[in-house]
Formats: sequence, structure tokens, C-alpha cells
Amino acid sequence: MKNFIKISFVVLFAMIATTSCKKQERALNTDVAPVSTLNAPENAASFTLAPSTGPSIQFKWSASATQDLVLYEVAFDKADGDFSKPLYKVLSDGKGVQTQATITQKILNTVASLAGIESLSTGTVKWAIITSKAGNAKVSTTSNTIQLARPAGFAVLPAALYLTGTATEHGADVSKALPFKKISDGVFELYTSLKAGTYALVDNTTGTPVSYSIQNNTSVIAGGTTTVSGDTKVYRISVDLSNAAATITQVVSVGFFNAPDNKVYFELPYIGNSQWEIANTTISIPLQSYGLDSRYKYKFTVVDSGGNQSVEWYGSIARDNPDPSNTTPASYYYMYLVDNSQFDYCYKVNPAFNTKVGSVNVNYSPDIPNYTNSIKLK
Repeated sequence: MKNFIKISFVVLFAMIATTSCKKQERALNTDVAPVSTLNAPENAASFTLAPSTGPSIQFKWSASATQDLVLYEVAFDKADGDFSKPLYKVLSDGKGVQTQATITQKILNTVASLAGIESLSTGTVKWAIITSKAGNAKVSTTSNTIQLARPAGFAVLPAALYLTGTATEHGADVSKALPFKKISDGVFELYTSLKAGTYALVDNTTGTPVSYSIQNNTSVIAGGTTTVSGDTKVYRISVDLSNAAATITQVVSVGFFNAPDNKVYFELPYIGNSQWEIANTTISIPLQSYGLDSRYKYKFTVVDSGGNQSVEWYGSIARDNPDPSNTTPASYYYMYLVDNSQFDYCYKVNPAFNTKVGSVNVNYSPDIPNYTNSIKLK
């Protein structure tokens, strides 16, 4: 009898619990009230974009009347768009919960490009707010326009850049294109030789890459090729896609400058693949009144696109250096732009190399961490 009573109580409590749970269940309300008021920027506001230096711009609106938590996105579209397929969307501040979004001018430049506004041109885009909850989303009942004036340059910057074409060291097979060294976002550099033919810049070596070309040795445009004529020469090709700018500098010579004798001992021939090297040369450390002095750096003679010749000096990051040895770190030999002082920022030759035969190499390959130089025995 006692067991029966216990079982009855257990069943009763289970029924009560089940009933209680059922009473607490309620359907999820997915209704969303769209935003109805846009506060900033004001309608038809104008911005002259400076993607690299301009301050971010705040977009603000009044909160949705929806009681539960919602997410907000700023949606951009063409002036005649209906936001069914926005050009670009930006989640609001606070991971989507705040009623404002802080948007960089770099993003707005991308939006302008997607809207078909060319560089150095002005055009109109419009923006609205998408409010969403549990997969249900509604566009604000109103939208504003903004006028965007784009600078020179490309809004979408490639992660990598390559050189290809009949004028290049690796020919027109794009899969063998030469990589540039990435200096910063949109800024690339490559030391290479060019011969008679044509070349282009591409953002990939597979698929259908985006291509660019250098015009008048100063600017970069989308598509096209650049024509090279005359003898083969070595160049430093510098490209800034954020400003659509290019600088073509001929590297006439790379000289091994001996500091104690204050003269270039020899010039290094260009051997391809962004390297200069002289092989089978006697490594000589000059004897001075105070002893052996092996300080050296490099004298680059260059010519700009206007035909003006100048000198660039490359040496150590340190003003003074100890003698190297077989255990000296690779960073000792990294190349930096330095001044023309006779004795400062020089490397030194390993004393054990004196009077031995070896090779001197200057390596500006884009695929190494830092430009460098080396002296190796044969």
C-alpha cells in the first residue's frame, strides 16, 4: 500500500511538472519593426574621400520599435536601387546592436567603386538600415543619399601583384609571372630587367586575374599593357594602387664601395631574379696605418624616368658594426637606404675571408624577408 502511494505521488508530480512546462511555452515573436528615421549623415551630404587619411564617418538612426534585441546593418545601393541586392553592407557598432555605424572612408571608396563611380569622379549612392531578428529582416522605410567624390586610385586593393609579359624575365606565361614585394596595402615594388616587348601587372597567376598597366611611367590604369623598346635594362618598378601612381627608376649600376679607400672597388653585374653578383673575385681587406679596415656599403647609380641621374646608398641599419663571423645573424647583412657618409652604416668583411676567392651578392628578391647582401667563399 505504501509503495502504491509513493508511485501515485511520483506520477502526480510528473503530471504537474509537464503541465507547468506546457503552460510556459510560447511562440517566438519574429515580428520586426523597420527603422523609420535616419539621422546622419543628412540627406544629400557630400564627402570628398581620402581613404588612407580621412576620418571615419558615423551613420546614425533612431531605434526600431521592436521590443526584443535586433541587429542593424547599414546597406548601400546605387541611386536607383531598391536594396533587394545591396552593393555593400556594414554591421552597426557594438557587433550590430547600436544605432550607429562608424564607417571608414576606405569602405566608402569601395562602395563608390561598386556603384560605378570612377576614380577622380563624383557620384551618388543611397543608404538605408536593415533591421533583423531571427532571420526576419526589414529595410528602413526611408533612405538617404550621399555624394562621394573619389580620389585617384583603386578602391579594391589586391593582396598581391605580379609582372608578366614578353618584356619580362619570365615571359608571357602568367603562371610564371614575377611577384612584387608588398611594402604596404596597395604599395608594391620590384627590381627586375625589362627588354623590348610588353608587360602588364596582374593580381593573380591563376584563373582570370585583374590586370593593370603603367602609363607614361607615372600612372596606373585598369587593363592594358605597357610597351618597352630599346636595350634590356634593370629597373625598380614602384606601384601605389591606392593612388594609381607608378615610378619607374633605372638601376644603372650597383657598386661595392670600400669606405677606407673612399671608392668603388668593383661593380656587380645584374644576374636576373632581382640579384646582382660578382663571382670568383679576390676578397681584399685594405691595410691602413691603424690596421685592416673592411668597412663597405653599396652605391646604386639610378636614373629617373625624366633622365636625371642620382646616387642612392645602401648599407647597415647600425652606424657602426663589429667584424662578422660564421655565427653572425642574417639580419647583419640586411640592406637599408642610408646616407653618403664615408664610414657610417657600413658592413664589415669576415676577417677570415681576406685574400680568399669568393662571390659578392646583392639580393633584392621579393620573396625574401628583407633585401640583403652576402660575401661567400668559393
